[in-house]
Amino acid sequence: MKAMLVVVFWLIIVSLWAVLLAIALGGPRDLPPMASINAPFERVDYSGLPVISHFVARDGTSLAYRAYTPTGSEAVGSVVLVHGSSGGSSNMHVLAKGFAAAGYAAYALDIRGHGESGIKGQIAYVGQLEDDLVDFTQAVPLAQPATLVGFSSGGGFVLRFAGSARQNIFSNYLLLSPFISQSAPNQRPEDNQWVSVGVPRLMAITLLDAIGVHTFNHLAVLQFARDPKAKGELTLQYSFSLAKNFRPKNDYETNIRAVEEPLRVVAGLADEIFATDKLPLLFEQAGKEVPVTLLSGVGHIPLTLDPTAVQAAISAVQSMNSPTHK
Repeated sequence: MKAMLVVVFWLIIVSLWAVLLAIALGGPRDLPPMASINAPFERVDYSGLPVISHFVARDGTSLAYRAYTPTGSEAVGSVVLVHGSSGGSSNMHVLAKGFAAAGYAAYALDIRGHGESGIKGQIAYVGQLEDDLVDFTQAVPLAQPATLVGFSSGGGFVLRFAGSARQNIFSNYLLLSPFISQSAPNQRPEDNQWVSVGVPRLMAITLLDAIGVHTFNHLAVLQFARDPKAKGELTLQYSFSLAKNFRPKNDYETNIRAVEEPLRVVAGLADEIFATDKLPLLFEQAGKEVPVTLLSGVGHIPLTLDPTAVQAAISAVQSMNSPTHK
């Protein structure tokens, strides 16, 4: 019995050291800037970019957003836009301008941990992003019907919210080339040039988090292929908590089935990040009938910039808001 206790003791010591080494040395690696993600934004006309507005979240933090005034005397509805990974509200400028021109009150958020909202790459706890979104809707009255729109990782977060107990805060939801899961059918099997995952650190923190140890949840587990010189504008790394929150639930099929409000998806078939042609099958396998619009020749970032893609997003929202929509 004594010998067994000694063995167990040393197994615990070795396991603890393995976890600590994984946390200390197993973080994400640097990536060279990915041109297809970075370059399209260099050609954007940012004239008319609204100044940053702020609202105060429940923890007292001032969070940022940009408001776009709709064309016309009265808004036909509102859209709240959630940017993709590493980005910020200005990335949604072209899309927001398109919705405003179509008569919608448009709001582009700096999700906490991005832009001018909180500490870059950090949140306090998993679930804080949902709390922030609820706080925004309470601080800024939204013209009805109100749509929550998310792009890429922001689309994954929008799906997370759309399947939550608070989903009826919005009338409907639109996902633009959403990240679903590393194990989802639309995830490309080849090496990802956009994001580096610190797998050893991620696994070690996940293990500790599961047993209630959150000491290391602030450490970076993701790093993006952005130009480091742009770190003042962009978020280059995500902590464990932010990475876990800014995406769908781990059981994404259950997350999808929990959505009761209208939901649509728009994506480009030339998307270099995700295999978007697999999106219809993905939702079908989850047991949810979701209309998916796939646009020929449209890449990942151009989905938020190309006039045809912007119009497709507007049309999807108009369709969900139509009195004849079932």
